[in-house]
Amino acid sequence: MHPDWQPIIQEALDNISPDIYGPNTLPPRDDVMRAFELAPADVKVLIVGQDPYPTPGHAMGLSFSTQPGVRPPRSLINIYKELESDLGIELSAQGRGDGDLTAWFNQGVMLLNRVLTVEAGNAGSHRGMGWEAVTEAAIKALNRPELVAILWGKDAQSVARFIPDATIIASPHPSPLSARRGFFGSRPFTRANEALVKAGSQPVQWQL
Repeated sequence: MHPDWQPIIQEALDNISPDIYGPNTLPPRDDVMRAFELAPADVKVLIVGQDPYPTPGHAMGLSFSTQPGVRPPRSLINIYKELESDLGIELSAQGRGDGDLTAWFNQGVMLLNRVLTVEAGNAGSHRGMGWEAVTEAAIKALNRPELVAILWGKDAQSVARFIPDATIIASPHPSPLSARRGFFGSRPFTRANEALVKAGSQPVQWQL
């Protein structure tokens, strides 16, 4: 965790029970706070997810991202499809057999799950255990006009109230259940870069 996060989230973090880290908890403990390795001042774009992938070997501490070499799950495949449609980047150039989004993170895209851990095989199992207070504090600290927040789905959009000064790009979730209800064609990557340039920031190179 970058030290600048400590005064922002430490109080809420102290209320997380150590019992949450059991033998079946994902991601690995060293990766749980990975999103917070990015300094608050360096966050240009915030992409909010729900909770980590519950499949062992997939979650790595960044929302929507998988460990290197892991085939992208269905929601991420749809994100790649929209990336191709939006920016003309071919899926083959996106490493479609890989779900690692670290290249975005390294450019100031904070990939933050609302809940930072999950029990293997049990999606949503660690909701209501204190992580929401941690991520609420973090998101509130990012509120500024220069921030662009990409919020896919109702869960993610519920945090918009924490960042009233940011540019919000909202659409349905990229899940196969909802992607065709407005996620496809929403052009979040172009819109994010347009907002960044307007704010005087460098656009994100979305290629992976």
